[in-house]
Amino acid sequence: MIGEIKVKEKLQTIVYDLAQHLPSERLLTAEHDLFSYAFDASFGIYKPDVVCQPTATEEVVAIVKIAEKFKCPLVSRGSGTSLSGGPLPVGGGIVLDFSLWNTKLEIYPDDLVAVVSPGVITSSINNLAEQYGLMYPPDPSSSHVSTIGGNLAENAGGPRGLKYGVTKDYVLGLEIVTADGRVINTGGRTVKNVTGYDLTKLVVGSEGTLAIITEATLQLIPKPIATKTALISFDEITDAGKAISTVLSSGILPAKMEIMDQHSIIAVEEYEPLGLPTDVEAILLIELDGHPKALNDEMKIVEDACLRVNARSIKIAADNKEAQQLWRARKLVSPAIVKIKPTKISEDATVPRSKIPDMFKRLKEIREKYQLHLVVFGHAGDGNLHPNIIADARDQEEMARVELAVGEIFQAAIDLGGTLSGEHGIGLMKSTFMESELGADGLHMMKLIKDAWDPDNILNPGKIFAEPGQRFVLKND
Repeated sequence: MIGEIKVKEKLQTIVYDLAQHLPSERLLTAEHDLFSYAFDASFGIYKPDVVCQPTATEEVVAIVKIAEKFKCPLVSRGSGTSLSGGPLPVGGGIVLDFSLWNTKLEIYPDDLVAVVSPGVITSSINNLAEQYGLMYPPDPSSSHVSTIGGNLAENAGGPRGLKYGVTKDYVLGLEIVTADGRVINTGGRTVKNVTGYDLTKLVVGSEGTLAIITEATLQLIPKPIATKTALISFDEITDAGKAISTVLSSGILPAKMEIMDQHSIIAVEEYEPLGLPTDVEAILLIELDGHPKALNDEMKIVEDACLRVNARSIKIAADNKEAQQLWRARKLVSPAIVKIKPTKISEDATVPRSKIPDMFKRLKEIREKYQLHLVVFGHAGDGNLHPNIIADARDQEEMARVELAVGEIFQAAIDLGGTLSGEHGIGLMKSTFMESELGADGLHMMKLIKDAWDPDNILNPGKIFAEPGQRFVLKND
């Protein structure tokens, strides 16, 4: 009882100190508010003790210093779309909700640069850049709701990653607040910058465990003039895998190259009939971009490359409207599969392109071994597959099989020379598998960096590095 009283008194002191720096409407302590921040798009419910909604660097500094004083966990959060448990406050403490801090979105067209606050919605950056004939390439599927701060924390990718790379490839500089409340600027506004260690790239993708991002300077590029899309069907999924390497070795680099297996195709057709061939094992969706005079010739090369590896049929969109209809099939996969069962476990194991056929074989074996509804789609051009298991979280026996299957999916990717995550991040969901990929020494080196930046482990504790005795569990209670 004495211990509980001391904890309550400590929390009251923390809230009182926070109230000296934040207005009451941006300092949330009501039970219903706290539960709103207890989950993300993955699994588990972890209620914070207090939620702060900063809209200025000075406020973040004040909050961090209070957290450091009381050794209180501090977890950054954007829109809560994480699929790996990144923003879950597993140790309680303070959640920093950046979703209101969307006040700065500035485009500097002469420098091809954007400067943004952490709460800016990702798609808003590209939408504004397009008004200047520019583009912000990273395009995660959640870009219409996810914040740039969350994307930076997880180093988010997307379909355009094949040609244009991922979030880290477009970050020129950051303003960050360290675990002891210091404000540091990394990088700058120039494309070339080799002054000392690249702290910018270190912080991007660190999932809020090293520092808190309060502003980002992003690189923009000229927007391609035109695009051309094709849907290519394959009787054998191994041939679809071969087509990926064949196209890329033909001298063509598509902007997007997505794959859908037969289970995905059937789910979409049952959800919304689009005329997709349901008797094939896979389809590839390929988008080329560039100058319109070159695209016809490039698409002919793509056609020839796919036909050489036994493509059954090739449909080329006549115009943008038809192209959007073809891409609708890929966008409908997620809503379609959750109509089958309510719980979707979405992974993003990534393998070398040449190993995609082998990965599909392993996934088929896992599906049959555990008798699960497993569908596969994703960014085939860069090997970033999305094995999705559809289940019912209320069925404990089924979820036990799911946990075993997910573990084998991760191990299969590692065995084939791949990685646990291509874009979702490690967070809570994959932390227990880190040593399998990195080895004990590699993981130890990362932990040394964490300890140097955050010696009291107040920044997003429990993420990336598994706690002693922690095991992989899909928990949603």
